[in-house]
Amino acid sequence: MTKTPQPSPSLRKAWLDAARPRTLPLALSCIALGTFLAVTDDAYSWPITTLCLLTAVFLQILSNLANDYGDSIHGADHVQREGPQRAVQSGQISAATMKQAMILFAALSGVSGLLLLWLAFGTNGLIGLLVFVVLGGAAIWAAVNYTAGSKPYGYAGWGDLFVLIFFGWVGVLGPYFLMAQRLDWTLLLPATSCGLLAVAVLNVNNIRDIDSDRQAGKFSLPVRLGPERARLYHWVLLGTAVFLATLYVLLAFTSYWAFLYLLAVPLLVRNGTAVQQTYSPLALNPLLKQMVLSALAFNLLLGIGLIL
Repeated sequence: MTKTPQPSPSLRKAWLDAARPRTLPLALSCIALGTFLAVTDDAYSWPITTLCLLTAVFLQILSNLANDYGDSIHGADHVQREGPQRAVQSGQISAATMKQAMILFAALSGVSGLLLLWLAFGTNGLIGLLVFVVLGGAAIWAAVNYTAGSKPYGYAGWGDLFVLIFFGWVGVLGPYFLMAQRLDWTLLLPATSCGLLAVAVLNVNNIRDIDSDRQAGKFSLPVRLGPERARLYHWVLLGTAVFLATLYVLLAFTSYWAFLYLLAVPLLVRNGTAVQQTYSPLALNPLLKQMVLSALAFNLLLGIGLIL
């Protein structure tokens, strides 16, 4: 009996790097916050939470693979780029193979999302089902077309808005609504706060890549703003996120535990200060991971504080 050839360790590492597992906490934190908000309204459902998390992971990996593919074919991942090496640009994974992987994760996202909607709405909530089918399709489109596609919106500077929408409003309010079957306008405050922290992660990434993106014709917001104003914009994102979370806690105040998220504010200040003072692209790489973990800590502490 012949054995099935196993991928080499270097190829497995290339796929792992392309999937960028370090970005997954960002996708999971918005689902977690939406779940905590549902718990405060006695609407928690572990099957819905599980499928939300699974769908978010599939979409995040799809987005990362599409980013590797798209930046390589559009020229943003050239040899002068000082960020982490990308799989397609380096030749470790062919563009055709990466495209097949994107199709696989788009299908996994779709199947997981449909199971989630069937569980949440059954066959009775037709309108809600249709609305979330459209949102799910939009999420898959957004994951692919940030840098891939014929007209990637990330190259036109719209990435920040789409991150706010899908890592904030959809990522937080979606799980909440699927469990609670209702919405309140005040929930936009923590959802926007969560989304702005995700935008801050993207901003650090784009500040690092200003020079290479400009050469490739990728006009991200930091490219348009310039390095100094992009760093000021980073402070605006962090400060507004804290302000909106505080406003929500004050409006929905039940106990002083709700201010637990303030323990994560020094992490945000540390990141903002480091980004402001760091101009070497290579030195910005660890600040990207730091921002992801700071956002995760902030969102988890906010959610935990609300249910204590």
